[in-house]
Amino acid sequence: MDIQRVGVVGAGTMGNGIAHVFARSGYNVVLCDVEQRFLDRALGTITKNLDREVSKNKITADDKNSALARIQGVTERAQLADCDFVIEAATERSEIKTEIFRDLDRVTRPEIILASNTSSISITKLAALTKRPEKVIGMHFFNPVPVMKLVEVIRGLATSHESFTAVRDLSRKLEKTPVEVNDAPGFVSNRVLMPLLNEAMFAVMEGVATAEAVDEVFKLGMAHPMGPLTLADFIGLDVCLDIMRVLHDGMGDPKYRPCPLLIKMVDAGWLGKKSGRGFYKY
Repeated sequence: MDIQRVGVVGAGTMGNGIAHVFARSGYNVVLCDVEQRFLDRALGTITKNLDREVSKNKITADDKNSALARIQGVTERAQLADCDFVIEAATERSEIKTEIFRDLDRVTRPEIILASNTSSISITKLAALTKRPEKVIGMHFFNPVPVMKLVEVIRGLATSHESFTAVRDLSRKLEKTPVEVNDAPGFVSNRVLMPLLNEAMFAVMEGVATAEAVDEVFKLGMAHPMGPLTLADFIGLDVCLDIMRVLHDGMGDPKYRPCPLLIKMVDAGWLGKKSGRGFYKY
């Protein structure tokens, strides 16, 4: 499969990171979002992150300028029609991804692979919305995308071996490490991580310890680079809640019940670092 032009749907934290990595690796990128202001913000973030790589001598100034020149921002999905590969990186809500995949199936060439950066939603369900289920796959990058090496490559029930090998090889061309995972709620990363964060929230809610104390236990006792509640703030508490609800609905097991404190904080608009307040103030 000859991939030269890559579409990225969603210009948020994950989308702009994915666009950055593809452009830095020599691919032409069409970055799509619903409003120009989201694209402007994304391009500003990409520029800043490329500048950081220049300052650390990871790339040259010419590399930075070439990468930026390869990114085109668009607000209409119809402009993805000429892409050779498309990855969706929109909000972690099933209804949003459902609408996007139906539309992508309509506007893109039938032979191209449609990937999702979802961290929890069923690839099998997304594939079933299209006329090319064998060409739908999960390609789950980790934040911050330019730094983190892991990509979970998730096979849906109908995903072909050819689609899997193409995305595995593509991940390697991006200098990432692909790990094969089968389709299940939360896959591996979030099926294990999110209940840990959720349980840390229960510990705070029940007065077992403060958020600071919980985080200190994990940093000093388990050698985690950051505590679970700092990490939850960094991910976004709304994203954590969405994933816990996917796990709870998908598994039908009460052990995945979202912590009531998490629900209350999201209802209050305390979403973590991006909103200025979560378990900590920013």
